[in-house]
Amino acid sequence: MLLLLPPWVVFAILYFQVVGVSICGGEFSAGELDSLLQEYAFGAFVRPRTGVVYNATLPVNLTGIEVAALRLRSGSLLRRGVSRYNEFQIPAGVVVQPYVVRLVLVYQNLGNFSPDYYPVPGYSLLTPVLGLLAYDAANLSATNLSELDIRASGEPISIRFPNVVSGRITPKPKCLYFGLDGSLGFDNVVNGSTCLTNFQGHFSIAVESSISPVPAPSPSPATPAGGGGGGGGGDRKREWIIIGSVIGGLLVLSASLLAAGCIRKCLTRKRMRRMEEAAESGVALPMATVANTRAPVATGTRTRPSLENELFVG
Repeated sequence: MLLLLPPWVVFAILYFQVVGVSICGGEFSAGELDSLLQEYAFGAFVRPRTGVVYNATLPVNLTGIEVAALRLRSGSLLRRGVSRYNEFQIPAGVVVQPYVVRLVLVYQNLGNFSPDYYPVPGYSLLTPVLGLLAYDAANLSATNLSELDIRASGEPISIRFPNVVSGRITPKPKCLYFGLDGSLGFDNVVNGSTCLTNFQGHFSIAVESSISPVPAPSPSPATPAGGGGGGGGGDRKREWIIIGSVIGGLLVLSASLLAAGCIRKCLTRKRMRRMEEAAESGVALPMATVANTRAPVATGTRTRPSLENELFVG
């Protein structure tokens, strides 16, 4: 079907499909995204085993993000740490506050969503934003959990970023630390691709961007038209302007309709999700089958009715 359309229409459809996915994925704040990814991470525990990494499956509008979950005992984390959890290396001596018997370490790799949720003015990200957040593992079906506070009391937690292309960049790249309270910290990169931290949060490597504005081109002097052919060139120019205006108008109209459809779809999806959450939080009535229809019914009365002649013994 797309092959029958003009190329610019096909390009507009494909472009705004991508933009629509970005709109759906970007409707959350960073904190709301953490809560959503915690829900998917906990959903990866089909048959939970302690010390095993479980990779979560995400919906299409979050394609590009990687999430994993690792359940541990707090005592084991304190005594032994975790030798390797994707890019994170957690040493012994990590303390969990408040204390819980078991916790879940949720790993995040935000991929191409990194600059959308964690922009840093004046800096360009060289790596995706990686996250490490801790949650209570008492209820693996819980949602909207608050993060636990974990901190390294001995050696720091190290994050080794793969494929860091820094080369001879000047100024030198910096480690970025995004705290859960919205704070932003900077530190030096160790061994070219490693960052160190004592706390949980989100991390990346960035370099200061020094992009100067490009000056506008100076207008070139008008070239006189050749003898006899000037009128024809001007007519052709006007024709191309008219054709370009018509095509541009159609493109803007198509793009507006597609964007409106994407936004409406996102709002409908969000409203349906809220309705499902409200339905799940309500009290379910028992169901009964009447003929070929199932309908909710009320429970039976507690006191059975009695006839008047049963009250007197004659």
